[in-house]
Amino acid sequence: MVKARVKSAGASDMGRVRKNNEDAWYIDSERGIYLVVDGIGGQAAGEKAAEIAVARIRARLERQTGTCEQRIREAIAMANNEILRQAGSRPEWEGMACVLTLAMLENGSAVIGHVGDSRLYQVRGGEIRKITHDHSPVGEREDKQELSEAEAMRHPRRNEVYRDVGSEEHAPDDIDFIEIARIPFDGDSAMVLCSDGLSDLVPSETIRKAVERNAGNPDAAVRQLIDAANAAGGKDNVTVLVVEGDQFTAPAAVEPAASARPRAWIAPVVGLIAAAAGVVGGIAWERAHRPPPVEIKPRTLVVRSDPQFPTISAAIAAARPGDTVEVPLGEYAEPVALKSGVYLISRVPREAVLHAGVSAEGVRDARLSGFVLRGAGIVLNDAEVEIDDNEIAETETGIAIHGGGRARLVANALHDCAGGVVIDGPAQPWVSHNSFQRDKLALAARNGAKPSLIGNVFEKTPVELPSDMDAKAVAEKNFGLTVPRALRSGRGTAQ
Repeated sequence: MVKARVKSAGASDMGRVRKNNEDAWYIDSERGIYLVVDGIGGQAAGEKAAEIAVARIRARLERQTGTCEQRIREAIAMANNEILRQAGSRPEWEGMACVLTLAMLENGSAVIGHVGDSRLYQVRGGEIRKITHDHSPVGEREDKQELSEAEAMRHPRRNEVYRDVGSEEHAPDDIDFIEIARIPFDGDSAMVLCSDGLSDLVPSETIRKAVERNAGNPDAAVRQLIDAANAAGGKDNVTVLVVEGDQFTAPAAVEPAASARPRAWIAPVVGLIAAAAGVVGGIAWERAHRPPPVEIKPRTLVVRSDPQFPTISAAIAAARPGDTVEVPLGEYAEPVALKSGVYLISRVPREAVLHAGVSAEGVRDARLSGFVLRGAGIVLNDAEVEIDDNEIAETETGIAIHGGGRARLVANALHDCAGGVVIDGPAQPWVSHNSFQRDKLALAARNGAKPSLIGNVFEKTPVELPSDMDAKAVAEKNFGLTVPRALRSGRGTAQ
């Protein structure tokens, strides 16, 4: 894959009316990932939905398996289903959802995944083009040119959407869910991703001019666009990302000669300057008194590449929340304890082999991805972590979950184990798209466990589920699973 050479920047602002910020954004320049999310639900619910969306999409896209389009579809669907699941866990989160726009750069193209009324614009050659379609009644009329941009911006139903992420369960390929597009992304073009806090208040031509005026400085363009939204009323949270190709420049402007300009322009221009000075002064005051943003720069700590990190445990001990510990090809005999907020990944999926166990005790927002565990398993106690894309084989219990945590087990392969996944206690893990082969017992849920099982593949291996689970629904959402009457007494079989 050819890596694009770009400059990018992003920022989010609460605006002048809202008391909290339900927007979120994410940039991974190394992998070419750019994401804007606008939460729906009010107060903590909208913020939580946006937070979940960023975490789930980031986790799937960092696992570089499948085509770009497949990864985007799966990432958004996983975010959707996780938001829906967590919405049912607390009354204050009921009904939460989000809209989002995601772009990934790949070999001279931008692949876009989009749901809702956030937007992606392309700026090139002195023109701006809206790439995404608003999934809203007003946006649809604007796209059909039944409404002008100005009329759509003023429309009283502007905030309504008919597609979102999180209000109902979806599969990656569901019709009328995720809009996918692929556009050329050349070095002389730029992209703007934004929430509707910008596009509802700032016309596209103003967006184009701000990006071109600040060509080569996307951070300044982002700041100027946010200031423009706030100067226009700031009625909503506003989030903006600007991504520039390495040859992006403002087009040459054609200005009339100074000697040809009539002197009549002087008075009105002076008036405009005076008015602008008041606006600029207000913006300057606002920026001077606005708390500076807190910038957290995640690090990647590579095991064995630095004398400080001769072992996985040493790298994890040095890692801060938000950091990634990367493990290169090799065999590792040490036991590993996960740490809150830290991702532990195999540099190349399935090339780092762990021969001792992995544990997580009371850990939150951690991740284990891409490893082979042979003769060793994973034990989670009251942990909320993600275990994805691992191969676990030839051990007593592949993944043991105890206590009340909400672990996420996604796209793992468990084979030749005495017990694949054993959940003991009131945990509610999300178990999706895993494969179970030749395990004496693929999955067992006991003592109040309530797993969500979606898209897993069971190959001639028994399953033990609580008698109060809907056996038919479980079988319909997974593959190779038949649920005989014996399930009513606590056991089912995959055939």
